[in-house]
Amino acid sequence: MAEDKKKAEIKKIALVRLRGRVHVRGTIADTLEMLNLTRVNHAVVINGTPTFMGMVKKVKDYITWGEIDEPVFAAIAEKWGRKAAGARIEKKEASDFVKKFTAGETTFKEAGIKPYFALHPPSKGYERGGIKKHLKLGGALGYRGKEINVLLSSMAGLKDGSKK
Repeated sequence: MAEDKKKAEIKKIALVRLRGRVHVRGTIADTLEMLNLTRVNHAVVINGTPTFMGMVKKVKDYITWGEIDEPVFAAIAEKWGRKAAGARIEKKEASDFVKKFTAGETTFKEAGIKPYFALHPPSKGYERGGIKKHLKLGGALGYRGKEINVLLSSMAGLKDGSKK
């Protein structure tokens, strides 16, 4: 029972790959592949466990990440989620999956859903500094916190994705 509470308390982290494959060191490329971030603008949602966070630290110069809100996760899963065969996920199926996933009751593999979301580039682009600089320097890379929801909404084409 204590393990169930720990699973539910673990934050869900959204990762988005921003940079491509050219001149990527082999160990970093392997870590990105383990995180299912094989292409630019692919997004994944992981548990914020120490193991995953160690992997995130390793690839921090190629991704941006932060804590995803359940409504944004549900909207992205509904619009961009695909079954293993490539078919779209139904609205009810997506909302049920998100509730179970955030509660720690299921995984993408158990639900038969692809573990990544292939999104568009964000409307109105990334931050002024581009994708080679960290957020603190005016770029797009690194930890965003709750601001990842704005980026994901913009990339997914959701109504509340406007950057103000």
